[in-house]
Amino acid sequence: MSTSRRATRPEGLRPEARRAIRGGFFGFFVDMFDIYLPIVVLAPALIYFTPAHLSSGTKGVITGSVFAATLLGRPIGAFVFGHLADRIGRKRVTTIALTGFGTATLLMGALPGYQHWGLTSIALLIVLRFIDGIFLGGEYTAASPLAMEYSPKHKRGLYGGIIQAGYPMAFFSISLLALGLLTAMPAGTLNSAYVQWGWRIPFVIGGLMAWGLAIYYKGKVEESEAFTASKKSATTRTVSPLRELFTGDSRKDFLQVFVLMSGFWLSVQPTAAVLPALLRDPIGLSYTKATLTLVITYILTTGSIIGGGVLSQRIGRRRFLIWSGVVVAVATPIFYGLAVGLRPGFAGTTALTVATTVCGFACWGVATTYVNERFRTGVRASGFGLGYSLAVIIPSFYAYFQAALDLVMPIQYTGIPLLVLGGILVVIGGAWGPETRDVDFGVPVPAATPARTGVRLA
Repeated sequence: MSTSRRATRPEGLRPEARRAIRGGFFGFFVDMFDIYLPIVVLAPALIYFTPAHLSSGTKGVITGSVFAATLLGRPIGAFVFGHLADRIGRKRVTTIALTGFGTATLLMGALPGYQHWGLTSIALLIVLRFIDGIFLGGEYTAASPLAMEYSPKHKRGLYGGIIQAGYPMAFFSISLLALGLLTAMPAGTLNSAYVQWGWRIPFVIGGLMAWGLAIYYKGKVEESEAFTASKKSATTRTVSPLRELFTGDSRKDFLQVFVLMSGFWLSVQPTAAVLPALLRDPIGLSYTKATLTLVITYILTTGSIIGGGVLSQRIGRRRFLIWSGVVVAVATPIFYGLAVGLRPGFAGTTALTVATTVCGFACWGVATTYVNERFRTGVRASGFGLGYSLAVIIPSFYAYFQAALDLVMPIQYTGIPLLVLGGILVVIGGAWGPETRDVDFGVPVPAATPARTGVRLA
């Protein structure tokens, strides 16, 4: 076996590194599985939680609110658990967060509907989704830095892309599960099997997966060596990680990451949250065909995200971010507009949905790697978690932005301005930041004296 081939194999990693990276992938997989439960699984059964005869616009706002509640909880989780992860360790915080959101998801799967509790049922669903989001924000805030700190520098692009691929693989898995359930028990009336209890099955699966992964972290994953070395340094313990994050060079790093991630999140909402609903109305696909379209789309999107991470390792993070932002701003809106405008049947719609999502999501292949590389070990979990999550707050109100845009353009096209603006912000954020491919996680730098060398030690 050649040296280059041997170097690309995961088996070349130390066992503790393999376990941490594996945990990072499955943690993000379970996170994303949970995030999109309302969009894919609950949407066909929304009548269970709401009064009959709601307009499609009102249903869209309710669905968007359930989805947004989780996204709004994530920055709070990143704030709380990021600080803890920089203080007490990545492993312990990951275990706590997994247990918390697994419990919240199981409780959602046990909720009664509108027929039993009236509007209290949808209110409780939104509250639980918010609590769920807090723990979800804590999970990746701790698990992703742990995985990246165990990744070899020359493979961080690949492993970061693999972790991010947990998203499309989760969407693919949940879409496939929903497809099977909807085929076996078609959604329709309030009394249909899917509406009454079928939608609960994925919630139970998601909760149990989170609990199982918590057990895995507790028994199999070791604490980050970079964090352990950093904690032993007296200077890294004198300043609160959160205080350091918002002062000096770290503050500049955070602002740049915030702009970049705002673009990421703003561009992802039309494709991840809005387009699945548009496949039904106005495009006109059945629930089964719409779900099959999503399954095909996210299988192929997995490759684009991993490929994006690998490409960033070859050409550099900064150049990759700038060009991927251009693609998001230019190509993605074109495919999106064609899909909702032409309504070209199942095959044509699937092809355009694939093109839209692949172009819009390739940039995410570098998100985990790049944001972790932007912060030193002593503030990495706080910086990654807040930089990744705080930027989601404004884009989480995408449904309301679209409602405002509906005053000047057809509702089905209101995702296009969000895509364009998101791509522009990715270009600005990428151009603003430095090249980070050669950042060294192996040597901790005291928080008060950031390195000024050509290769920043972290």
